[in-house]
Amino acid sequence: MKSWYVAIGGKQEGPYSAAEILANLQNGIYSSNTYVWRQGFQNWQEISQCTELSQEGMTPPPGLLPKVGADEIDYQIFGSEMQFVEIELDPQESAVAEAGTMMYMSNNIQMQTIFGDGSETSSAGFLDKMLGAGKRLITGEGLFSTVFTHRGSGKGKVAFAAPYPGKIIALDLKDYGGKLVCQKDAFLCAAKGVSIGVEFQKKIGTALFGGEGFIMQKLEGDGRIFVHAGGTIIQKDLQPGETLRVDTGCLVAITKNINYDIEFVGGVKSAIFGGEGFFFATITGPGHAWLQSLPFSRLAGRIHRAAPQNNAGYSSKGEGSVLGGLGDLFQR
Repeated sequence: MKSWYVAIGGKQEGPYSAAEILANLQNGIYSSNTYVWRQGFQNWQEISQCTELSQEGMTPPPGLLPKVGADEIDYQIFGSEMQFVEIELDPQESAVAEAGTMMYMSNNIQMQTIFGDGSETSSAGFLDKMLGAGKRLITGEGLFSTVFTHRGSGKGKVAFAAPYPGKIIALDLKDYGGKLVCQKDAFLCAAKGVSIGVEFQKKIGTALFGGEGFIMQKLEGDGRIFVHAGGTIIQKDLQPGETLRVDTGCLVAITKNINYDIEFVGGVKSAIFGGEGFFFATITGPGHAWLQSLPFSRLAGRIHRAAPQNNAGYSSKGEGSVLGGLGDLFQR
């Protein structure tokens, strides 16, 4: 009986049967966090909260084989404001990271620089590898990534450090339908096999005024990824139709079901003198969004304004000098 409805991209789809929902769940079209509803429910619920849709309680349709997931990697995140993540690898396991983020590694870890993100198979041709590298270049990353593979026995460890003050969060793509959309430069490292692609904004307003521009990063696969952002990171869980207004620079990542758009702040006076810019992002559920409290662009702007420009106009005022302006006499 087709009595189930699904919320995808802020829209309602259905009706579906329970078996159809399960099939789409196993094929990666839906995730355990996808919202569903049927008659008798007071509110929309995630698939993981519906006992009758759990994979243990249903028989998969004939011919449908379960997906084979990527190897699980163990990890530990250290620090509070300047964090780094230590990844533990079993023999022949690999992690891929941005060039220049490695902090330390065990003696039995082999480092290899490759084109792209390493998600291509070993049989991929030169053009396929160039395409993978080109996607990274478009999103503002380098042409090359570094793959760290454990070639010894026992356990091997490799650590990656954040490039500026902030937080590192670990996310498993299997829990979010195999895809997340992130701001540029948010990706730090991941289990090898995660694809780093390009997510083009379909709406011209979002493209021109979205803060992160026309292009964002698209992380796809079924492995664990590590995302870094400035300040503190908070997760917001949006119900179907629920909308949140966010500063364009504070948006870190969203799940694939989130509808993302740009909205004008309103009055001209608020736009000019409000100090928050002319536009902000509107994100509409269902889905999950991660926000940062201190975008790097905001941090860099404050540092730039506070730094002396060729010593012109530099003053020790406000820096705790007991002498105040008299202290400048001893600096000449």
